[in-house]
Amino acid sequence: MSEEVEKVRRPKLKFNESEIKFALSVMDKMKNPVELMYYLLDRENENPFVLIFISSKNVDLGEILKQEKRDTDVLFKINTDKNLYAIICQETKVDGAYRFAERLLRTVLTKGGNPIYCTELEVTSSKYSVKDILFKAIEMYITAVKENNENEITFRSL
Repeated sequence: MSEEVEKVRRPKLKFNESEIKFALSVMDKMKNPVELMYYLLDRENENPFVLIFISSKNVDLGEILKQEKRDTDVLFKINTDKNLYAIICQETKVDGAYRFAERLLRTVLTKGGNPIYCTELEVTSSKYSVKDILFKAIEMYITAVKENNENEITFRSL
């Protein structure tokens, strides 16, 4: 098989050492909260939840997020060096979370934050493992940074 064909078949995403350590720390901090969301999701008539990762430099992102989030949204500081936070938006569909993320981006930009990386993953059922959800969310964030998707919102549904 030629090298050219082999490149097409292999996934392009490879994590370096710092990304692997970052992913492990995210897994450590977010495993229990996502398990709790799964419990709530499995109850009768519960709506999906959305997991948002957002980071920005040159701004007090934590304070902005505290002011903008709803009482039912749960905020987590993930990584101080990257100024990265996670927000779990309970009973939220991807369209509502997308509008929320747009508002966050506008607010962060007006306060001087740049670059902003924002990803959101809608979880509609508990058929995926907690690890799968977190790995997908981590992969989305790392890919957004690697592809330099500044000041954009990347979103997916599972």
